[in-house]
Amino acid sequence: QVQLVESGGGLVQAGDSLRLSCAASGGTFSAYPMGWFRQAPGKEREFVATISAIGETRMYANSVKGRFTISRDNAKNTLYLQMNSLKPEDTAVYYCAARRGSIVSTVSYDFWGQGTQVTVSS
Repeated sequence: QVQLVESGGGLVQAGDSLRLSCAASGGTFSAYPMGWFRQAPGKEREFVATISAIGETRMYANSVKGRFTISRDNAKNTLYLQMNSLKPEDTAVYYCAARRGSIVSTVSYDFWGQGTQVTVSS
């Protein structure tokens, strides 16, 4: 069982940057493909980014491509999401997630964190 704890959210202005972190425990972090998702008020949870277990493969939602960067430090059991050029439409609760297996995915994950709020003001 993997436990995930997000941090780094907050209130920022449009155009600012923010880095989210996700600390993992209780499992072999380096074995899991990881992902970031977000859920805005009144909307479905949506995929943001994913990274393979050793970081050689990364995928992004079109809405964040070129602005967000997913990365991981397996020695620190931590996943990151660097968010630049933030927009008001990026406002959401951001979740990190881990999945069993070796393939990255935009939909199917087995373990989830509790989320961290990101609010971008205009």
